[in-house]
Amino acid sequence: MQIANNAVVQIHYTLKNDAGEVLDSSDGSDPLAYLQGHGNLIAGLEKALEGKKVGESLTVTIPPEEGYGVRDENLVQDVPRTAFEGVPNVEVGMQFHADSNHGPRTVTVTKIADDTVTVDGNHPLANQTLHFAVDIVEVRAATSEELAHGHVHGAGGHHH
Repeated sequence: MQIANNAVVQIHYTLKNDAGEVLDSSDGSDPLAYLQGHGNLIAGLEKALEGKKVGESLTVTIPPEEGYGVRDENLVQDVPRTAFEGVPNVEVGMQFHADSNHGPRTVTVTKIADDTVTVDGNHPLANQTLHFAVDIVEVRAATSEELAHGHVHGAGGHHH
């Protein structure tokens, strides 16, 4: 079976940046399961996997536009420290979920001043060209429940 819309696909992958540093990998763990055509993966990777079969391996380079986006300085904001009430020690590098004008977004604390915290809503991999090495482990048709929920259930997916 080829990878096509509504297929459940399991892949092993290694993600590197331009410098060749490994950013993420499924090595040593279960393969990643995703539902093709439902935005479970970044667009560039989903596009590269379309039409491939079990046992195939590929390497793909994905520009920021098809990955985690181009950096947007408008997503960097100073917020009052009082916005972090209930968080005893706000530290650089901490991530929080915030509601923005563009829906829910993860923000990362990048700087802390006396009564102001600078947060960055860009994905940590924004502006980066991504290099994936992928092995396709399994391809199967999705169940009607998986299609209704828009993601994979069971091994490598949600609802373990």
